[in-house]
Amino acid sequence: MSQTNISDKWADRSPELRSVLRIVAAFIFMQFGAAKLFAFPMALLPGGGTARLASEIGAAGILELVGGGLVLIGLFTRPIAFLLAGEMAVAYFQVHFPKGFWPAANGGVATVLYCFLWLYISAAGAGPWSLDAKRGR
Repeated sequence: MSQTNISDKWADRSPELRSVLRIVAAFIFMQFGAAKLFAFPMALLPGGGTARLASEIGAAGILELVGGGLVLIGLFTRPIAFLLAGEMAVAYFQVHFPKGFWPAANGGVATVLYCFLWLYISAAGAGPWSLDAKRGR
């Protein structure tokens, strides 16, 4: 098989791979929300506590858990992903940026990557393996 043929076949799988990227990223993203709200799979907050729902970190946990769940199943993906991109931008500038400019040095790598991943998903859509695709959106 020629290199071009292999490349073409791989490129043809782009929509499905976008769905896989969305599903895996959302599953991991939801763990941050669960950790904030339930200290599961591990505690993120000092002392192993959980966030109060009416706090800023509680709101972030709700967005990450519920919004991540909606993105995971691909329901209302574009607006939810756009909202999550904004949440990650705010999180970066509130939490990480004051510690320094470079994400690798200030602990903000995941935050920046999620910001731009959700921005991409909001523009590109959920892919064929989603409830949005089933609904014809």
